[in-house]
Amino acid sequence: MGSWSRWDLDDLGGSVTSVVFVHGTGVRAKSYEKSLARVVSGLGRVRAEIRVARCFWGEEHGASLGLGGASLPVRTKNRGVGDDGALDEDDPLAVWALLEADPLAELREFAEAAHDDGEETGFAPGRADPWETVADTVRRLTLADTGQTGGSLRQLIADLAPHLDEAADRVADEISDSLGGTSPADGIEPIAARAVYALAVRRAEGPYGDDEPLAVDGADRDTVVGALTDQLGGTDRGGCVAGAAKGVAVRAFNAYVSPFSWLAHAQRGRITATSVPASGDILRYQVRGAGVRAAIRAAVRDEIASGNGPVVLLAHSLGGIACVDLLAEPDPPAGVELLVTVGSQAPFLYELDALTALRRDEPLPGAFPRWLNVYDERDLLGFVGEKVFPGRVTDLRVNTRQPFPRAHTSYFAHQRLYDLLAPELPK
Repeated sequence: MGSWSRWDLDDLGGSVTSVVFVHGTGVRAKSYEKSLARVVSGLGRVRAEIRVARCFWGEEHGASLGLGGASLPVRTKNRGVGDDGALDEDDPLAVWALLEADPLAELREFAEAAHDDGEETGFAPGRADPWETVADTVRRLTLADTGQTGGSLRQLIADLAPHLDEAADRVADEISDSLGGTSPADGIEPIAARAVYALAVRRAEGPYGDDEPLAVDGADRDTVVGALTDQLGGTDRGGCVAGAAKGVAVRAFNAYVSPFSWLAHAQRGRITATSVPASGDILRYQVRGAGVRAAIRAAVRDEIASGNGPVVLLAHSLGGIACVDLLAEPDPPAGVELLVTVGSQAPFLYELDALTALRRDEPLPGAFPRWLNVYDERDLLGFVGEKVFPGRVTDLRVNTRQPFPRAHTSYFAHQRLYDLLAPELPK
């Protein structure tokens, strides 16, 4: 165990309970050593006689870009992305990135500028507010006339048509509420058209995005928005964001939307390379998981061969999935008395019928050891198992007081975890 040799208690005579620590996805040597140190310290505080054994599989069986990233496209343009991550007015897709996040943000930015730059006109008796005229025109928008319609455009119109009136009413109300009483200003037509389109798309995809996302070609989108703009009497058509309206769109984007997605696009190679261990390990395990399971089996075998035992498998995240798969195989390693999964997705994968060794309609094997499953409610990658495997799993809830995703990586720094495990570990 190298620097952890003080936990090798063979010289005291007799066997000792051995906790084999199995890491999760994305872990490499440096981070494993840090987590191992926390486990050694935490268990040592509550059960000093426990031996902690290593099972580090990330270097040999984890994912890497074996061809040096040859599969990554080369980005030829960085137009519109500044050093600070904000977008300038040369990026034609800035407005659509904005409207994906908030369909009304561009319109609100326009209204704020109108209040800042224009004079408040107030309401004179017998005179209609000009913005009410605009709002009424928005409410009369239709998708009946969009020019030549190809198959994909017809489908887009069919998807949006049931939601157009509701979207138009919402935009018209926003115009009345936010622009009423201000002086008339140019450029509202394409902004209103884009807002109506974006709202109709959002409603077509369900209130929480729970329906299948619409597959939309940019040319079809621009045709629909252009037709709506024409009905409003505007000249800035389709997806072409120009002039003052373009400035409004980009200011709104930089105010409302994190630039991360644009920085990620500009720096895709570097970001992909650094994220490969976390995401790649999961993908690789699905088709090359035998190596990880073999590493766990070997760690258990070595402990038993050294006269230690019983063995406890303490496994985080993907490591927990691998342990469940291993222990559900027809020939599981002998000597494992307790499985402790921490922030693991194994119950979730069972419900998806995505475990390697256990189908969804199959119970845990009779020889499967006692199973404790630790989770934090704020960890979106941690799942519960008691209702998935009734009578075979005990869930233990902890509270690391961390938001996600940090909640997923903070278990072994949480002292309460070891207090809960202490009475559960075999003597």
